[in-house]
Amino acid sequence: MGRSVLQQARGGSAAAFRELVEPHRGELHLHCYRMLGSLADAEDLVQETLLAAWRGLDGFAGRSSIRTWLYRIATNRCRNALRDASRRIPAEPVPPFAPPAPSRRAAVTWLQPYPDAALDRIVERAPDPAARYLSRETVELAFVTAVQQLPPRQAAVLLLCDVLDFGRTEVATMLDTTPNGVKGTLQRARASLAEHRETDVRDAVQGRVRPPAGGGDDAGAGDEWELARRFAVAFTADDIDGVLALLTDQAWLAMPPAPHEYHRATAIRAFLAASTRGRGGRRLRLVPTGANRQPAFGCYLDDRPGADDVPATFDGVLVLTPAAGRIGRITRFLDPSLAEPFELPVHR
Repeated sequence: MGRSVLQQARGGSAAAFRELVEPHRGELHLHCYRMLGSLADAEDLVQETLLAAWRGLDGFAGRSSIRTWLYRIATNRCRNALRDASRRIPAEPVPPFAPPAPSRRAAVTWLQPYPDAALDRIVERAPDPAARYLSRETVELAFVTAVQQLPPRQAAVLLLCDVLDFGRTEVATMLDTTPNGVKGTLQRARASLAEHRETDVRDAVQGRVRPPAGGGDDAGAGDEWELARRFAVAFTADDIDGVLALLTDQAWLAMPPAPHEYHRATAIRAFLAASTRGRGGRRLRLVPTGANRQPAFGCYLDDRPGADDVPATFDGVLVLTPAAGRIGRITRFLDPSLAEPFELPVHR
């Protein structure tokens, strides 16, 4: 960062300010997403962060990097949003059919998926080696969901220390506390995170979260997509037995923002059967995409029952969580607004 660029920005140059902050926008967006669990809320908070940075640039003393300063602003804005009682929580959708009684009601109904294409752009553009790693386990839905259930201060400390690798002294400055305070909060956050994560992914949070050697993509990605392909064939054919054969014994089905969750084969079968009847002959179509470094599909529902040339409308995103060679979780996000961030057409 040239000092002249900072001086120009302080002098009111919007172009110089963009040069300072734009390299960090993507990673700030991901950080806010991890904190808040929502793409829409993350975008709002990034905008708030950059506006606050623009207005407060004269107060930037240069004792830290611009990146660290922006993370301080973003983290504290997210903490304020999490404490805000008026934070928008999506309304529970009314299903077009009578669903069976759920196994449980989810606590985190605002969760949204994060497009892999956006994650790839963050890795490509990150200016700092410390910002380049995107460990798969720190963007998977299970991790993001667990973070949502931590108190805001614990979530902030965990993400800053264990995901972004800031030092305790840096984090203490960001959060107006002491290094010892950060240490104690981090210990509590790690313990709470392990409690909230599901059994089949809990081993990923023992100790510090670290990226696997060689980057975020693992060698089993091809096998996972073959599993996803078999799922898509069965799912779009309404072959419920075929779907169930691909699931683990402890599999879950979830549908944010609906709170209904279904556990194990009997409950999942009952929901899939009711859903199939509720579509009234309209066919589901799946278009491959990627979300949170997991196999995913854009979901399209035929506008009316008919032949193959019937138009279909985007209905949300379906994300699969592989576990031990099978599928441990199906998360179907019932959110038509996801077409834009996933760069999918609304109609096809």
